[in-house]
Amino acid sequence: MKRVAITGTGLFTPPHSISNDELVACYNSYVERYNTENAAEIAAGSTPALAPSSSEFILKASGIKSRYVMDKQGVLDVDVMRPQYRTRDDEEPSIMVEMGLAAARQALERAGRKPEDVDFVLVACSNMQRGYPAMAVELQHHLGISGYGYDMNVACASAAFGIQAAVDAVRNGSARAALVVSPEICSGHLNFRNRDCHFIFGDACTAVLVEPLDTAVSQQSFEVLGTRLQTQYSNNIRNNFGFLNACEQPPRRWDEVLFHQEGRKVFKEVVPIATDLIVGHLKDLGLAPESVRRFFLHQANLGMNQLISKRVLGRDPGPDEAPVTLDEYANTSSAGSVIAFHKHHEDLESGDLAVLCAFGAGYSAGSVVMKRV
Repeated sequence: MKRVAITGTGLFTPPHSISNDELVACYNSYVERYNTENAAEIAAGSTPALAPSSSEFILKASGIKSRYVMDKQGVLDVDVMRPQYRTRDDEEPSIMVEMGLAAARQALERAGRKPEDVDFVLVACSNMQRGYPAMAVELQHHLGISGYGYDMNVACASAAFGIQAAVDAVRNGSARAALVVSPEICSGHLNFRNRDCHFIFGDACTAVLVEPLDTAVSQQSFEVLGTRLQTQYSNNIRNNFGFLNACEQPPRRWDEVLFHQEGRKVFKEVVPIATDLIVGHLKDLGLAPESVRRFFLHQANLGMNQLISKRVLGRDPGPDEAPVTLDEYANTSSAGSVIAFHKHHEDLESGDLAVLCAFGAGYSAGSVVMKRV
């Protein structure tokens, strides 16, 4: 069987950061305005008052301190409270493709490769900015890559699913090398007027290059020892945005086409899914959890990651066994686990084992077991 490796990663970080204090100041201004405008109904008991938030609440609930976004001004304008972008005409590069270009070029440079070395581009993320043409085909065009590309959406687990598709394609010979790109503008589907979730997401884009190990020239290669995917239907994380929204009668409420979740149920149900996936995958590869040097987990919630790591290892993880990036980046959906990998792999030594595990809506989960070459 052909040996396949991840030989380069790339990360695009948006130009604007929003702290918890900034986000809370805007949200609390909205709450004050709402409660004033609805004072009579609130006093009559027909409308509940909105509760203000705080930076301390956000940090305790999630571990998040800040997040990067593609547009800060609109998010923090109490009259808008969502990102705003100039409408581009059909001849201009898409904003998601611009993010993908930066991450993909970095991944190629780190792998010592050029676009002509690649013949498969996969855009794997939670939200595409349009139905078609595929974002992957547009990205392929701007990179100057021959071959083929397609889009994939498996929510926060998209990058892990994309890596498995890339590994399979390279291993069976249908591609010489594959780029898995995950552009996420999560702020675009986030309800910034919802106290329970307005702080959760940030924007970012990652890229991963997959190619045969025996011809790789990268000095930072990770051989892929195995990939595994799992899905289990659940409505607990949902986004009803879609092309039929304009046809639906009666129309949905504005916030039904944005992200919403049953957070406590998600925590309770996803932790065992991710834990069992990692433990079972390692066991079938003949590897013990304690032999893994580092776990690159999806970055959604600090408490969730700590509990998954503890259940996998049978003890509390050490400070660098499951690195955290959500404090700076928040939840960037499919990009999260790859951001952790991108920023925390260079100190690993030859022979060190690592696991990338992503999980989220669907439910969906995927693991990639790797060894530093």
